[in-house]
Amino acid sequence: MADLMLFTGNANPVLGHAIAKYLGVELGQVALGAFPDGETSCKIEEDIRGRDVYLIQPTCPPANDHLMQLLVMIDSCKRASAERVTAVIPYFGYARQDRKDEGRVPITAKLVANLITRAGADRVLTMDLHAAQIQGFFDVPVDHLYAAPVLNEHFLKQDLPTDELVIASPDEGSIKRALGHAKRLGGTLAIVDKRRTSAEKTVQANVIGGPVDDKIVLMFDDMISTAGSICGAAKVLHDKGAREIHVATTHAVLCGPAVERLEAANLASIVCTDSIPLQPEQVLPQTQVISIAPLLGEAIKRIHRNESVSRLFR
Repeated sequence: MADLMLFTGNANPVLGHAIAKYLGVELGQVALGAFPDGETSCKIEEDIRGRDVYLIQPTCPPANDHLMQLLVMIDSCKRASAERVTAVIPYFGYARQDRKDEGRVPITAKLVANLITRAGADRVLTMDLHAAQIQGFFDVPVDHLYAAPVLNEHFLKQDLPTDELVIASPDEGSIKRALGHAKRLGGTLAIVDKRRTSAEKTVQANVIGGPVDDKIVLMFDDMISTAGSICGAAKVLHDKGAREIHVATTHAVLCGPAVERLEAANLASIVCTDSIPLQPEQVLPQTQVISIAPLLGEAIKRIHRNESVSRLFR
């Protein structure tokens, strides 16, 4: 591990320190700030010539500031003659803008992928992309991790009775994810029928499969943004008689009215990873945060040693 250098931006330094602790290395020193006019400044305060460098920086809110920090750090490392630069992006922002769903709109996920590549990243390590095909937007290798094993392990430790367990998909697009969790956790499968009535509003009315009456329901999603979909699904499941509902997500973005909606949704637990740092006002009594530092740290170790990353999921 002598040639490995680890740096973290300002987006999630706690996660960066946890990954460094797992790997048994010290975080490299980097001075990040802003000039008086708001421009991002960066100086790598370590000798990284010929080193294998990993930059930990999720592009969580404020997304533009954290993305710019990542780009500037990558450029700094390349100009300091790093042998290889890997952008470790636990949460990849702009992922939902991955297609043209109407005329005259950008495909911003591709634009951001181009920016990261052109800045000089030789490799990208990320987790639970909103759409797996975003890997193809990059012209460099992408290691795509999944938080499902970490979330599954959390619920397995709860020793929930499988005959009373229902794994619910909050919409049709998450059926494959729900099936994967059901295979590991047991229980039956249910799907909440979500109909989009406008660009900002969705309506949930029916539950396919189940039944959920007097059952323990687990719902999994890749991210919770405004919490409209997940809380709408929870309301339908409560109306159908669910005894308790647990929600799990990889990325707790929690913007806009998300916290208020989750607070009113009568959820038994809200489980998320630390891919995005939660502010104190975003933490509810039933919130449980699971660290992905060991998973990311093990992936970094395997990439550094040119070992298989896919073995982590066997």
